Formats: sequence, structure tokens, C-alpha cells
Amino acid sequence: MKPSKPQPSPARRPQTVSDSARRLAGLDGLRGIAVALVVVFHFFPAVLPGGFVGVDVFFVISGFLITGLLVVAHERTGRVSLGRFWQRRARRLLPPLIPLVLACATAAWAIGGDVLVGIGWQVLGAATFGYNWVSIAASGSYFATDQPELFRNLWSLAVEEQFYLVWPFALLGLLLIRSPAVRLGLVGGLALASALWMGLLHQPGTDPTRVYYGSDTHSFGLFIGAALALALHRSGASPLAPRVRAVLGGARPWLGLAALAGLLGTAAWLPDTDAVTYRGGLLLVSLLSAVTIWAAVRGGRFGPLLDTPVLRFLGERSYGIYLWHWPVLVLTLAAWPAATRSPAGMPAAGLLAAALTLLAAVGSYRWLELPARRLGVRGGIRRLAALRTGPPRRRALLGLTLVTGLVLVAGTMSALITAPSQTSAQTEIERGQQALAAATRAAARAEARASRSAAITAALAPVGSRITAVGDSVMLASAPELQAGFPGIAIDAAVSRGMRAAPELLADQARAGTLRRVVVVGLGTNGPIDRDDLADIRAVIGPGRTLILVNAYAERAWTEGVNAALADFSTRYRQVELADWHDAIAPHLDVLAEDNVHPGPTGGRIYTEAIRAALDRLGRVPPPRRTDAFLRPTPTGPDAPPLPPLLPEATAH
Repeated sequence: MKPSKPQPSPARRPQTVSDSARRLAGLDGLRGIAVALVVVFHFFPAVLPGGFVGVDVFFVISGFLITGLLVVAHERTGRVSLGRFWQRRARRLLPPLIPLVLACATAAWAIGGDVLVGIGWQVLGAATFGYNWVSIAASGSYFATDQPELFRNLWSLAVEEQFYLVWPFALLGLLLIRSPAVRLGLVGGLALASALWMGLLHQPGTDPTRVYYGSDTHSFGLFIGAALALALHRSGASPLAPRVRAVLGGARPWLGLAALAGLLGTAAWLPDTDAVTYRGGLLLVSLLSAVTIWAAVRGGRFGPLLDTPVLRFLGERSYGIYLWHWPVLVLTLAAWPAATRSPAGMPAAGLLAAALTLLAAVGSYRWLELPARRLGVRGGIRRLAALRTGPPRRRALLGLTLVTGLVLVAGTMSALITAPSQTSAQTEIERGQQALAAATRAAARAEARASRSAAITAALAPVGSRITAVGDSVMLASAPELQAGFPGIAIDAAVSRGMRAAPELLADQARAGTLRRVVVVGLGTNGPIDRDDLADIRAVIGPGRTLILVNAYAERAWTEGVNAALADFSTRYRQVELADWHDAIAPHLDVLAEDNVHPGPTGGRIYTEAIRAALDRLGRVPPPRRTDAFLRPTPTGPDAPPLPPLLPEATAH
């Protein structure tokens, strides 16, 4: 028997993007890592605060593979069939996506409540592959934790699809350029322009959703992947390529491991809302992803090392996992609200959602994705229709499939029709806004009658007339109860306000002469606080006023640190007291809105009483023994004489 001709070993025949995507070593494993980062970030954010970078890894992989496929098609035929290209993309993406939208919208309708808010524009965004721009237009936020946006994760799918729509035309133009270096320079320039645009548009301290969602600002990963594909393709190799391969060939596995370690490091520490993320951080993630891909697909040991059985299993099903994980988590928390009200509940809900996600993704891969790839959409429909003439069991399966489809369509339509216009938290916030508006009108009428009531002395003024309160949406939702508990209180509260805004707001009131003797600040809900801001607040209000700091209750990563900082600061100074909203509301979470953050009327009364308790404690604080006590903390002894009550009327309510 004639021996077969020996084949080149993988180490001597490096794979390029001209090979089938299935043969590119390491990509399934890298997909598995990327989707695991995203899922852990969403399910257990405290474990992996930067896990959102997995999406940028996907962007680089997508740009790399799509560009490679287009270049190979052009090289073989001299043209690119755009219709066929887009048909393949639709075959890949739509079969799993349509059942996801129908099933999750129907489940949301069955559960009801906040999870249905905004479902109409979300379905529109999913159906048009424009979710990112529709969400921006609807003032949606990727980083909001108080509104359960069911299909939020589809923003990245929209960015990729918009790239797939435009990039083939641009690539055809690039391929007319004979110089590989010029091609790479132009694609690299597009990547750099997108990254710079993200950095320029991002305003530190503001919600970064616009720059995170924007196709213009967040396409650099796709362009970096495209540049890598052009660089690795045989026809795009530059004269320096052999020298580069000679220098880097032996170090490739180590460079791949270093880049992968860098990716995991960014997933562990890169903050999701800080300026560093949008001014270079995500660009670094994309470059590290490109190095990892390069080391994996160019042969050697690194690619197979990535393709471990577990990572390859996850990578092959990564599309379904990514599609299902976020809606499943939102629906799990909506159906099991008690999970958000106990320390052990959230991890349990995360584990349950992870199991359901994996089950759905495995089913999607087995019964939707693989058949659609092999048969196409039309072939799958023909196979399903053929069940009509099969044995009874297959006919029953066809009937069950049709009934399920009708139920899901009807459920989705019901969800669109019955969806409320705002969340329960927004309802409570609106109630507070209406109360503040009414108070403003009442103050205007009182000012008009001031000349007729001049006989009333300051001593008889209501308690609230001595209090200025500055806060966020939690204070805003509690405004009616604050006004009832402290008549005449001046409240300045707004949605999404953080502690950083307080010094300037209070300084403006001080300059206008409207800042009162007691200042209440409730601004710990929306992000970490800087101790310098607390010092600035105390400096602004001056030694003649007292300060009450309201701590926070919210299932957010920064809450514990915020409350510790407020407690520490309040113990250091005589004229600063802590209103312990966190411990006051913890046993009564049923009186909060569905987001477990914003109080209703009963919660508002608890909020008010927490502030009243702090006022009472301030009234019992002994006087300072030094004239500069405001500037330096001074310990107090049990034998110090007490002050007169700070607010004599405080105990009358």
C-alpha cells in the first residue's frame, strides 16, 4: 500500500483567516471566556465589576471573522455577494432572536409590573437591529439599576449588525488599494477615530450610556478585528511580515497568555462608569483581544490551550447564552422579588438565572441554531411542515409547536398593549415632584401674605422653616411625608443626583441667603462618595449650622462604602449627625417600590422619622468647649452640660 503524503504539522502550517472559521484555534475558547465575563458581571457584579469588557472581546472577534470571510470571498471570485453575505448573517442571528423576544415578552406580560415598562420601544429596537439608538432616544441607561429593561443586552447586537450593513461597502473600496500598509493604516485610523470620539464625547460624572451604546463611539473593537484580519491574510502581508514572524514566532504563546491575563485583569478592576474606561480603557481591551486572537490562530500551543472542553462548549453556545442571560435574570428577579430583600437572595437568584440561561442556550443551539445553519430558514420550515405527514408523535410535535407560537405571539401583543407607562419608582418620584410643586405655590402665596402676618415671631415658626434638605430621588419620593412631618421644610431633590453636586447647590443657597440653620443631605444612592465632598459641604454651611447626613439603602456595589463613610464622618464632629435610613427601612422593604430603592407613603414616613431621630440627637449634643471646635473634632464627655433643644417643636409631632 502506497503511504500517504505526510501533511504539514499545525506548527508549520499556521492557520489564517482564509481557513474556515471552525478551524481557527482558540476562538471558541475565547468566546467562552468573553460570555462568562459578561454573565458574571450581570449576575454577580461585586465578583467581577469589569466583566462588561467581554462585549468588546466579542466585537474584536466579529470584526476579525467577518472581514476574513469577505476578503476570502473577494479573493476567490473577484467580487462579494452582499445579498448572500447578509442572508448568512440573518440565518445566523434571527432564528434564536425571534423566539427569545416572543418568549420573554410573554413571560413579562404574565408577571406584570415594572418589567413591562418600555417593552414597546424595546421590541422595536430588537426588530430593527437599532436597539442602541432607540434606547438612547428613549433615555434608557445601560447602568441604571432601578428600571428592569428586559432586552438591554441587545444593544451590542445592534452595533454589530449596523457594522455588518456598512462595512462590506467600505471594505470593497479598501481592497481597491494595492498597498497593504495603506489599507491597514486606514482601518487603524477608523478604529482610533472611534476611540477618540468616545473619549471626547464622554463627560466625567455623567451617565456614559450614549458613548457606550453609540455605533460611532464603540466600533473601534470591530475595526481592530478587521485590521487584524487584513494583517494576517496572505495577500495583505507586508514585506516586514517574515521578519516580524521570525522575531515573535517563538514568543507568541507567551504574548497570548500575557494578553489574556491583561483581559482578565481589566475584567477584575475596570470600573463601568469611570472616565478611564471610556478614555482608553476599552481601547486597551480591544488591543489585548487582538493580540490574544493573533496568538491563538497563528498556530502553536496557545490556541488549543484556549479550546478546553468547557470553554469550547460555552463558546459554541455563546450567542444563545448572551441572548438569554439578561432577560432571564430580569424575569427571575421580577417573579421572585423577595430575592432582592435578603443578603442570600441575590446570589440564589443569580444561580437560578444561570441554570435557566444555560438550559435555554443549549436548547437554542440544538433546535434553532444548528438546523438554521444546515438547512436555512426555508429548509427548516419545510422540515417542520413535513411533520404533517409523519407518524402521530411528529404530528403532535407540529401541533404543539404551532400552538406555542400562537401563544407567544398573543402574549407579546398583550404585553405591548397592557404595558404601564412608568415604573412604580417613577410613580413615587412623580408624587414627590407634585408635592414640591404644590409647596412652591404655597410658599408664593405665603410670601404675598407676609405683610399681613408680620406679627408672627420666628420662635413660633414651624419646625420645617429651619430645615434645608438636598437629596436624590429617594428624598424626592419621600417629599410629601417630609412636608407633613416638617411643615415649611425647603426641599431640593432630583433624580440621579450624587454627593458631588451638594457643595455647589448649598453654596448657591448660602449666597442667596436661603440656606437655613439645619441642613439635611441625602445623596448616597447613586454612586460612591468622596470624603472631600463631605468636608466641602461642612465648610460651605459654616459653623453656625448643623448637618444631617442620610445614609442609603440600595442593592448596589457602593452602598456599603457610602454608608461607612457617612457614619465615620458623622462621628467626628459635634454638629454632624447620621439619619439611619438604611437600618430604619431594612425591616420594611415591602413598602418600597419594585426596585427596592424608592419609598411609597409608608416608606416616606419612615424616612421622615429617621431624620427626626437625628434632629433629636443633635438637640442633646453638649456644646463645644473651644471656639474652633467647628474646624477640629473635639471629644465630648458625659459630664458636659447639654444644649437647649435644637428644634423645640421636633418632639411635638
